[in-house]
Amino acid sequence: MHVVKVKAVVPLLLVVGLSLVSGCTDYKKKYDYLNVEHQNLKGRFENLQNEKQQLAQRISQDQQTIDELRRQIEELNQTPAQATGFGEGYDVAFDAAAGTITVTLPNTILFESGKAELKSATSAELDHILSVLKSKYAGKEIDVVGHTDTDPIAKTKDLWKDNWELSAERALSVARYLMAQGIPAAQIRAAGCGPARPVAPNTTAAGKAKNRRVEIVVHMR
Repeated sequence: MHVVKVKAVVPLLLVVGLSLVSGCTDYKKKYDYLNVEHQNLKGRFENLQNEKQQLAQRISQDQQTIDELRRQIEELNQTPAQATGFGEGYDVAFDAAAGTITVTLPNTILFESGKAELKSATSAELDHILSVLKSKYAGKEIDVVGHTDTDPIAKTKDLWKDNWELSAERALSVARYLMAQGIPAAQIRAAGCGPARPVAPNTTAAGKAKNRRVEIVVHMR
């Protein structure tokens, strides 16, 4: 009876030993997997830290640029057109709080009445704006916004449903021109506001002329 018990125990010990070896192997696999995951997470964390530092530096640089523009306008009595580099003869507004520069072009310079195709003669104005955007504001986000007066479309009502559609197409024409000349599409947004954002009363011809415009808005931050 005693011998039988010993023989019965031997296979049992083998089974237990194999189980322990198998368990150790499983734990090693889990350890290796978790170690790899740890290294991956460590790498991602370091990348995020680097991105955070780069973003902080960019924000600081952008704010320094905004502060310098404000100083030139307020202390040195430069016009926004001079301080921003677009030059005299251009309608430029600077909003330090919003961190934006807005260049306004009258529709009479850019388009025929009721149309959205750029005049060939507009290339000089747009090319000058383009050169400043590339040299001083490379990488900045740009909004191109079209505006109209409140007069209903008459001559080309077969082309446009209303002023909203016309203003949007005009903004797209300017945006496409900028993109065709090298401004990355990812930096540009186009929108049409129709008559919703007048800068002058629509009760006079002069006021309506001011409201018919395209704005190129540069976001400094």
